Amino acid sequence: MNTVTTSRQVLYSIENVKKHYPIKGGIFKTVKSHVKAVDGITLDIFKGETLGVVGESGCGKSTLGRTILGLETATDGVMKFKGDDLSGKTPKQLKPYKREMQMIFQDPYASLNPKQRIGDALEEALIIHTDLEPAGRRSKVNQLLKEVGLKEEHYDRYPHEFSGGQRQRIGIARAISINPSFIVCDEPVSALDVSVQAQVIKLLKDLQEKHELTYMFVSHDLGVVRHLCDRVLVMYLGQMVELAPVAKLYENPTHPYTEALLSAIPRPVVGRKTERIRLQGDLPSPTDPPPGCAFHTRCPLATERCKMERPKWREIEDGHFIACHNK
Repeated sequence: MNTVTTSRQVLYSIENVKKHYPIKGGIFKTVKSHVKAVDGITLDIFKGETLGVVGESGCGKSTLGRTILGLETATDGVMKFKGDDLSGKTPKQLKPYKREMQMIFQDPYASLNPKQRIGDALEEALIIHTDLEPAGRRSKVNQLLKEVGLKEEHYDRYPHEFSGGQRQRIGIARAISINPSFIVCDEPVSALDVSVQAQVIKLLKDLQEKHELTYMFVSHDLGVVRHLCDRVLVMYLGQMVELAPVAKLYENPTHPYTEALLSAIPRPVVGRKTERIRLQGDLPSPTDPPPGCAFHTRCPLATERCKMERPKWREIEDGHFIACHNK
């Protein structure tokens, strides 16, 4: 678990945020339906914490991160950063907030221009958001390279000359280059070897402590989430199903979906066999989600009420929230 002391000051607050993608068809390309990638997320992110977001592929966790950063335009909802409502602001009005919010991408190679030197890539944000002269930018980039474990001579190299772990360090350097306060980490270690994962995770924790950063850590690796995060949000089909401090969630998962997810983590216990909870069926389509509780088609505890009524988001104990009729 993160060792950074987390205050309860809200850094980013979102209310009923939705991101629906229209599906068009016919001669006139009229809207036939929508993909409900994110469907009504309400959440407070506290300053200095690491919030983990987990769920199956296609649950909307990466889209949530991109929407929060403004890389995707929200269909509905209210988003407040440091108390300021970002809804309806023009790109020019959003520029100061863009400096405060950055992203570390899953694939560092795809997020870098293969024809651009690493030094030039790192200078781009400094050109846009600072008044530094060329010499000052060069000095700042050299400082960033050292901070993430690279060398000054790497400035003139191209992305293909680096390993996957080194490229991810470059992505991290780019994210912290303009001193943001909030970073969305979109599966930043999923494409790396296990040994390199540990190094990158340690780097993220060290940078968080040094720069007082707040992370949203999107991942499908539940072991990494347990090691790095303070709280964990579990998503299913674009909706929230459970939110709790990391220790509570892993020791006492309450929602049936969370129980199934955590049962997939290998836990070698001498003299005892642990059984994995296997869900029946596939994840429903976000284009046509089931009525009532979105999880009822795969839930072993589902009742008639689950099929008709969407469960309310409620607090079952301090800091532990759940959306389930039967818990």
